[in-house]
Amino acid sequence: MKKFMIFLFLGITTLSYAQTADEAMIRKIYDEALEKGESYEMLRQLTKNIGGRLSGSPEAAAAVEWSRQTMIDYGFDNVFLQEVMVPHWVRGKKEIARIVNSKKLGTQSVNVVALGNSVGTGPKGAVGKIIEVQDFQELASLGREKIEGKIVFFNRPLDAKLMDTFRAYGGASNQRGSGPSEASKYGAIGVVVRSLSSFLDDVPHTGSTNYQPNTTPIPAVAISTNDADLLSGLMKDDENLDFYFETHSEMLADVLSYNVVGEITGSEFPDEIIVVGGHLDSWDIGEGAHDDGAGCVQSIEILRIMKAMGYKPKRTIRAVMFMNEENGLRGGRKYADLAKSNNEKHIAAMESDRGGFLPIGFGMSGTKAQLEKFMDWKSLFAPFGIYQFKNGGGGGDIRALGTQGVPTIGFIPDSQRYFKYHHTGIDTFEQVNQRELEMGAAAMAAVIYLIDKYGL
Repeated sequence: MKKFMIFLFLGITTLSYAQTADEAMIRKIYDEALEKGESYEMLRQLTKNIGGRLSGSPEAAAAVEWSRQTMIDYGFDNVFLQEVMVPHWVRGKKEIARIVNSKKLGTQSVNVVALGNSVGTGPKGAVGKIIEVQDFQELASLGREKIEGKIVFFNRPLDAKLMDTFRAYGGASNQRGSGPSEASKYGAIGVVVRSLSSFLDDVPHTGSTNYQPNTTPIPAVAISTNDADLLSGLMKDDENLDFYFETHSEMLADVLSYNVVGEITGSEFPDEIIVVGGHLDSWDIGEGAHDDGAGCVQSIEILRIMKAMGYKPKRTIRAVMFMNEENGLRGGRKYADLAKSNNEKHIAAMESDRGGFLPIGFGMSGTKAQLEKFMDWKSLFAPFGIYQFKNGGGGGDIRALGTQGVPTIGFIPDSQRYFKYHHTGIDTFEQVNQRELEMGAAAMAAVIYLIDKYGL
């Protein structure tokens, strides 16, 4: 009995010492990020010197070189590029749209933006009667007889009752992603989609649409939420309302681009890789600050913090700037393909693609044992306002790694403001709070440190 009590005491003491050491290390990580952090300055350079970075564009190419040179300048052990062929969609001239011959307002201009990957109308534009629907079931019930030759208006808002705005976004996003193809099946000549926003304003939100095989591509635009309500209200009193829009977008041939990878080599297990990343590309109408400049600079900052602190990781830690998340996910898929063909052993993958807002937690997808270990770390983050460690997490660019059995982790900031800026012209550097961005980088670095120390 006495021997058992001694072993129990030693075990508790060891656990207590380890927790105290981890608490001290995490505090040092936060101190470095908040007192000497460089993520905000990196974001300023990326957004102000380069701007929007649509795949295939000169700006995307400039962002590749900026990322590569930045990580070289920080002295990371290896910095390299991964070739990936990406779509090259161009917006062309600024979009025009108006409600035509309204009984109440006459002709009224409205705020629209072409959906990514959409075909353009050309200089003649698209004009026709407009018909409003909420979902694909209503579209199917109307059928070709009532839709052919008309413009379909998808007007389903995000569900304001849902506290998780990403869940609300997911509940409305299919009308943008698949709406044009669904409307085309019934002979529609164009599509207008209510912007996927949590707010009422005059700012339209772009985003990718994907034409289905064996359907005729038709032009599509997103309309601001205020103008969507205006249009819907006018239609209630005027069933024969006409709508006109003009876009000049087109899809060109694929072009060569790159994922950008920087890493610190592990001191004990260099073949075991922990990857953290964001997507380098963004939509062209803004500066891509929250989506996803923030995730890119946070990922670079994690490695910078470790070097600045003199921390030598056991495992190899990689920061990856993925290319083409917005309208193809080609970079994430290529990274996973190369990881598999090169027989790389990834023990965890983390993504930041929810903006540079106040960090509140992490979500993880993995085995039961991995989740239990991950959940045990929650108490270490309580002093820093991190309260959400949950089952289920990842991101678009690391999803393919997840299918290979790699545990995937999604960084979770407060999401209530995100869908004000997402895919808009106002997603600019000025909308990112420096302290919130730096706190996010610190939180991510702390989780990476724990994975490096203990594995999953």
